[in-house]
Amino acid sequence: MAKFTWVNKDTCISCGSCEEIAPDIFEYDEEGLSHVILDDNTGSQEVPEELEEDLIEAEECCPSESIKVQDVPFTHKVRVGE
Repeated sequence: MAKFTWVNKDTCISCGSCEEIAPDIFEYDEEGLSHVILDDNTGSQEVPEELEEDLIEAEECCPSESIKVQDVPFTHKVRVGE
């Protein structure tokens, strides 16, 4: 099943776990906060199936619960789980 993700930068604590677990999905921006590199943190690009396991592990390990994941694209107007 498709997975989409984004990082809530308001709660990100820049701990580094997501980038360590899933470097093909997450990296730090110029502000030092994590973001999704697949779609510039919009939650609109499907995570490739081969990266889904890393995505779920990163979500589960995020101490601030800033990584959001769902089965449909996020929109700019409504982000489920925000």
